[in-house]
Amino acid sequence: MMGAHHAASGAAVWLALTTQFNVNLGAVHQVLPHIPEQISLGMGLLDLTPTAVVAGALVTAGAALVPDADHRHATIAHSLPPLSNIMCIQVGKMSGGHRHGTHSILGLAAFVGIAWLAGMWTVEVANLGTIFPGAGLLAVLLASFAAKSLKFIPDTMRKFPWVVGLAVGTFVTLFAPQEPYWFPLSMALGVSIHIVGDMLTTGGCNLLWPLRIRPPRMLRKIPLVKNIWRPSGNIAIPLLGNAGSVREWLVLIPVSGYVIWAIADAVFSA
Repeated sequence: MMGAHHAASGAAVWLALTTQFNVNLGAVHQVLPHIPEQISLGMGLLDLTPTAVVAGALVTAGAALVPDADHRHATIAHSLPPLSNIMCIQVGKMSGGHRHGTHSILGLAAFVGIAWLAGMWTVEVANLGTIFPGAGLLAVLLASFAAKSLKFIPDTMRKFPWVVGLAVGTFVTLFAPQEPYWFPLSMALGVSIHIVGDMLTTGGCNLLWPLRIRPPRMLRKIPLVKNIWRPSGNIAIPLLGNAGSVREWLVLIPVSGYVIWAIADAVFSA
């Protein structure tokens, strides 16, 4: 799946779980009476300010790009140069290359553990109460990933990708939600939706890395097995086809529309 689509998916999952807004279908209801006049979208699990909604969406969008830190040529490798370039090279070496360790259950646990440890670093400050410098520092990286992938930073300003990251990181440091689980949750949602997205393409992922269980030779020629259980040991449910396919775009266009709609609703209904 393409980087921008990973990021949009991450933001959409965050918004679906943490916000709730109503959509008026009055005009449709008049034509099709069996459709309700109004539907609610989102679960609204966290009570967030509009700024926190946007910041959380950016953080989760960035987390949805984290597994591609195993690829030195990925979009995120160029998001915060030279830090991001060095990071992607080292992560790629440690994880065994692209779509290996970072795209597995072990990788998911490692990323969530890092987010949990970062969120545990708190400082009490007069007039501000509890601040979260660990989550803020990590949010700088995640928000810059999202901004780079979603084109928040124009190509003409590629030397200044720190701007969005620092702004979101500062907000997270000073005004992060008080619930201790929100930052690890954001990381878990982002990384999980990335892995799911890649499993919906033909390449698939090996969730059990570093174990590699290949299909027996006698089964490799069976079409259904061949398409799902790859010779590399990866598992794929290729509903989206190859990365960047027309099917992928058809799914992600409405997802991106939902992200824009949900953020706009959170901001303008405040």
